[in-house]
Amino acid sequence: MTEINNSIQLSGIMGPVLIALSVSEYLNYKIWQNVNPAVVYLNGLVLFILGLVAVQRHNIWNSDWTLIITIISWLCLMLGLFRMFFPKFKQLGRNWISNAILIVLFILGCFLTQKAYF
Repeated sequence: MTEINNSIQLSGIMGPVLIALSVSEYLNYKIWQNVNPAVVYLNGLVLFILGLVAVQRHNIWNSDWTLIITIISWLCLMLGLFRMFFPKFKQLGRNWISNAILIVLFILGCFLTQKAYF
């Protein structure tokens, strides 16, 4: 499989996931106020596994749009490790920073979805 086909396949997965994640997090922000550390740990484990698989499949450092996939993959891997090792760390509250992060994730999701499907 060529690098660009691999990038298109991964963007077809990551894009819709980022859209769903950002919108659902925004609409259900209250669920993160009192979260069980075991749930955070499991969330970290899932993020770590997905990030590791994505990095293994797409560790491509080109200076084009495919770099977004590599960066998101590494961020998932690192965030997963962080959540596994520090499950009691307090979740970022709803403020302009968290809203900006969700907006960026939504825009990246739309961009990757467009690259994959249109």
